[in-house]
Amino acid sequence: MDIREIMEVLPHRYPILLVDKILEIQIGKRIVGLKNVSINEPYFQGHFPGFPLMPGVYILEAMAQVGGILMIKSLGLEIGKYAIVFAGIDEARFKKPIYPGDQLIMELEVVSLKRTLSKMKGKATVDGQVVAEAVLYAAARELKELKR
Repeated sequence: MDIREIMEVLPHRYPILLVDKILEIQIGKRIVGLKNVSINEPYFQGHFPGFPLMPGVYILEAMAQVGGILMIKSLGLEIGKYAIVFAGIDEARFKKPIYPGDQLIMELEVVSLKRTLSKMKGKATVDGQVVAEAVLYAAARELKELKR
């Protein structure tokens, strides 16, 4: 999937759309996504001046967005009608820093897949080395439910 297809599936937009490409997808099983980390990311202005590092919360969000694409595709959810929202994070570990210029590869495998609560085990790598791992929980919500 290229960025245009990703933007058809996910409601996220700049500056929080954190997936550039889907490299592999096995419906109901696993997905591999890519994020090109650029010095132009807005969070680098403050994290940290003179020593830019990708914040852990953004790494987890990027992983969750990749998992969200797998959920939407696997559950056959109507595109543009649903958003995937975090329901929990377990066992998050950050093993190495991510710098501007890195290419973040995120792999998520389904543990359980339901609209009300899905669980995926994920890892993120740069140059073949694991930089982060987490177990992510998410739920599908109709966009209209999320509005006040």
